Amino acid sequence: MILQGKTAIISGAASKRGIGLATARLFAEQGARVAIVDIDAGAAAEAAASIGGKHLSLGCDVTKPDDCRSVVDEALKVFGQLDILINNAGITQPVSTLEIDTASWERILSVNLKGVLTLSQAAIPHMRERKSGSIACMSSVSAQRGGGIFGGPHYSAAKAGVLGLAKAMAREFGPDGIRVNCVTPGLIDTDITQGKLTPELKAEIAEGIPLHRLGEARDVAGAYLFLASDFSSYITGAVIDVNGGMLIHG
Repeated sequence: MILQGKTAIISGAASKRGIGLATARLFAEQGARVAIVDIDAGAAAEAAASIGGKHLSLGCDVTKPDDCRSVVDEALKVFGQLDILINNAGITQPVSTLEIDTASWERILSVNLKGVLTLSQAAIPHMRERKSGSIACMSSVSAQRGGGIFGGPHYSAAKAGVLGLAKAMAREFGPDGIRVNCVTPGLIDTDITQGKLTPELKAEIAEGIPLHRLGEARDVAGAYLFLASDFSSYITGAVIDVNGGMLIHG
C-alpha cells in the first residue's frame, strides 16, 4: 500500500459519483487516513462512513479562511500530521462571455481559484514545519483549450489561474520539501455531467478522443494517487493531463 501511514485532506469529496470521493476511496485502499471535506457537512459524513471508520468528515467552505484553518486544525488533532492536500473542490456554470455577470464571475473564481489558495495557506505551515508535503490541485482541460462543454469562460479563467498559482507555490515551497502539482481532466463522467449527455452525444465526443471513451472519476483519482505518493518525489510544478489524449500537444 503506497500511502501507508500517510494522511490526506481532500476538498469537494462528498459527491457520490465525484472525483473527490473516488480519490478518497483509492487513498484509503492504499493505506491513507483521509479527511473528507465538503461544503455539505452531512454528505461529507456519509461519504466518510462509506469508506470506513478511521476516516474523518469535515464541513468547510473553501473560500473562507476560518473554515480552512479549522479543517486543518481538526485533521491535525485527529491524525497528528498532514502529508497530502488535494484541492479538488470546484463548481462550474455553462454560460457564454456576454452572459457572465459580476456575481457569477466572483462565485466561480472564488470557489475554483481562491479556494485553492485559502486551503493551501491553512495546510502549508504544518507541511513547512515538517519539511514534507504533497499538494495536488484540480485544474481542467478547459484552462488549456479555452473552454469546455460544461464550463464558461470564467471557469476556464479560474482553472487557468490554478495552473499559475500551483506553479508559483511549487517554486516558493520547493526548498521546504513541499511539492505542488496539477491535474487537468478532460470530460469525466461524474454527477456534473449526469443527465446532460445523451448516449449519442457521449458516443460523438468519444469519437474525438484517442482512447475512444469518456473518463471516469477513478481515472483522475489515479493521477492524484501518483502525485500524492513517493513515486512522484521529484515532480513539482507539473501538469498531468487526464483526458484520454483529447489534447495531445507538443
